[in-house]
Amino acid sequence: MNIIERIRKEAKAILKDFRSSHDWDHTERVYRLALQIGEKERANLLVIALAALLHDIGRSCEDRSNGKICHAKRGAEMAGTLLQKYDLEKKIIDQVIHCIETHRYRNNKQPESLEARVLFDADKLDSIGAVGIGRAFLFAGEVGAKLHNKGNHIMNTKPYTEEDTAYREYMVKLRHIKERILTDEGKRIARERHEFMEEFFMRLESEMEGIL
Repeated sequence: MNIIERIRKEAKAILKDFRSSHDWDHTERVYRLALQIGEKERANLLVIALAALLHDIGRSCEDRSNGKICHAKRGAEMAGTLLQKYDLEKKIIDQVIHCIETHRYRNNKQPESLEARVLFDADKLDSIGAVGIGRAFLFAGEVGAKLHNKGNHIMNTKPYTEEDTAYREYMVKLRHIKERILTDEGKRIARERHEFMEEFFMRLESEMEGIL
C-alpha cells in the first residue's frame, strides 16, 4: 500500500462520524478537484494529495466548539503529528501543513504556495454550484436552522443558530467565493458554478414569496 492510500485510510477513519456537510464524501470531492486543478497548474501533486485528504481532520473540534476552534489550525497540528509516522521529507510535511492551515475561507493566514492556493480553490469550489447548495442546506439542518430567513437582516443573525440558513450562508460567504478563487483553472470552474448557484437562490427568493 503506497503512502497516499495509507493516509487515505487514516483520514477516512478520522472523518467517519463527521457531520454530512463536512464528511468523507466532501474530502473525496476536494481531493479529486485539487488533483485536477493541480495538474493544470503544474503543482506538486504529492503535497496536494496529502493536504486534500487531511484538510478537514480538525473539523469536529470546530463543530463541537460551535466555531470557537479553527479547524484549519487544529487540522494542521493534527496532520503534522500524523505525517511524522511516515517516511516523508520535512519539506513535504511543512508544505502540507501550510496548505491545511491556510485553506479556510474565514482565516487570517494566506495561502502562499501554489499547492496551498490549489487546495484553497478546490475546497471553496465544493462550497458553490449544485454541490455547494446541497451542502449549505445539509449544514443548516445539522444546526437546526430554518429553511429561509429573508425577513432577518443578515448582520443580525448568528452562525450555529436557527438563523444559520443556507440563504444566510449564500449571502455571507458563498456569493463572494468566485472573487476569492486564486488559480486560473479554479476561476474557470468557479464562473459556471457561481451562475448556477446565483440563479438557484434567486429562484428560492421568488418561491418563498409565492411568486412562482
